[in-house]
Amino acid sequence: MARRWWNRKKKEAAPATPAIADVEVPETAAPPPALPRAAVILLGFAGAVVIVFGIAALRGVVAPVFLALVLTICVHPLRIWMVGIGVKRGAATVIAILAVFALIGGFVALLVISVAQFATLLPQFAPQIQAAVTDLSKSLESLGIGTQQVDTIVSGLQPSNLIDFATQLLGGIAGIVGSLVVLFTVLMLMVMDATYAPAIMRQMEPRRPDLVAALVRFTFGVRRYMVVTTGLGIVQGLLNWIALLILQVPGALLWGLLSFLCSFIPNIGYFIAIIPPIVFGFLVGGWPTAIAVIVVYGLVNAVVQSIVQPRVVGNAVALSQTITFVSVLFWAVVLGPIGAILAVPLTLLVRTVLLDADPRLRLWRPATGDLVGTREVAAEMSAAVRADSKAARAESKAARTARRRVGSAPSAEPSTAITSSATSATESPAATTGRTPNPPAK
Repeated sequence: MARRWWNRKKKEAAPATPAIADVEVPETAAPPPALPRAAVILLGFAGAVVIVFGIAALRGVVAPVFLALVLTICVHPLRIWMVGIGVKRGAATVIAILAVFALIGGFVALLVISVAQFATLLPQFAPQIQAAVTDLSKSLESLGIGTQQVDTIVSGLQPSNLIDFATQLLGGIAGIVGSLVVLFTVLMLMVMDATYAPAIMRQMEPRRPDLVAALVRFTFGVRRYMVVTTGLGIVQGLLNWIALLILQVPGALLWGLLSFLCSFIPNIGYFIAIIPPIVFGFLVGGWPTAIAVIVVYGLVNAVVQSIVQPRVVGNAVALSQTITFVSVLFWAVVLGPIGAILAVPLTLLVRTVLLDADPRLRLWRPATGDLVGTREVAAEMSAAVRADSKAARAESKAARTARRRVGSAPSAEPSTAITSSATSATESPAATTGRTPNPPAK
């Protein structure tokens, strides 16, 4: 049966395939030109300078906040331990906060009392200080230094200037109360918020595992460094205080507290802590007492800072001596005295943010002092150098022996020639004339 005309499908012609040459390929956008490496470095340096100047301008806020962060990191295990033994979470947080407040308040009270005693001691030693300054002036003039330069040097050592300095120091410590209010407030809030820190880390770990691992490493390193340094600083301050009491150096308690504070300042703190006891020891007992102070401080510092602390802290910090020294100077300029005390934690935070959190930049950790795998490589390189040196010495020895043998060969040739000539002379004349000898007559 024929299809109806309205039901018939109209056969459509297939669309013609355009020629390849006629196809217009859309032009892809060219990638933006990359900045030169020098420009990137310059921009990064400029940004770092702006950040540093901003931190320095806000040092009154940044320093207490970071100190509160460090104290929160240090006190967090205490709160966890109290929760583990059955103390309620809120009560454990309050106890941890009160413990930190008591420690800081007690230390500030001792510091104020010691500085007040120091301010009262200076007028008593004014004649001795004036005599010492006069002797120093004469010694400098005998060395050929001009009078104006000598006056400039000794002007700061006058008793009146020292008394003014002590008064200003006491007023500065009294002014710390305002900063303590900020510190206590931020510390209280941080300790309460730290309750949820483990849960926050667990939420972040699936997406940013490297950042979480870097933050955990940072908290462990800061806690270990601060706790160990605090304990050893207390021991160091007590030993120095007892030694100064035995030597009858004035202001022994103040110098013991200064020794404790300076134990947080690597490389430089020892020299800051030892100068005042040497001066007052010299004023009281002369050179024997001053030398005794130097010996005692040197022994205590060598045992505590150079032997005990590196073994206890271990690789928790892993900063080279150069970076540690430069960081103390840098943070002291940026944040003041508190920056020198917190130089190591601040540098660890910078390394955590810039290097540890990025797997591509983690290879630069050995350059900052993390020598876990570098020591083995250095040992292998030293062994290879020793082996090469030993082989070179053996080769040089063999060459010298060969030269001696070669040098002795020409001296043996003349003796051989003489021996051969003597042998030829003893032979028959026929050997020399080449004729057959006549037979003997019968």
